[in-house]
Amino acid sequence: MKKYCAVLLMCLPLGAVAYPIDVEKEVEGVKLDYDTYDTHYDMGSITLNNYGEVPASCKVTFRNGPEAPRVRRVQVPAGKHVDVTAKFNRQIIKLRIGLSCKPG
Repeated sequence: MKKYCAVLLMCLPLGAVAYPIDVEKEVEGVKLDYDTYDTHYDMGSITLNNYGEVPASCKVTFRNGPEAPRVRRVQVPAGKHVDVTAKFNRQIIKLRIGLSCKPG
């Protein structure tokens, strides 16, 4: 019985499927950081944290292979954070996120 439990526990991490996320960050004049998440097999998200004293105007572009890029424009108030998500029609194999922010 212990052997079966050990085999079952060893197989659990194999069930978790994650995809790589690459971020190209271009930030001008704002103190901004990010955290990325593989929310679901066809959905990606990024959290933008503004540590500066001025609000940031950001353009976030999500790319997943041959599908059309998903573009989101958000305002991140000073000292706050904003979550940005994109859903695709296909399973994500590798997600590339373009992040461009400036004061605004």
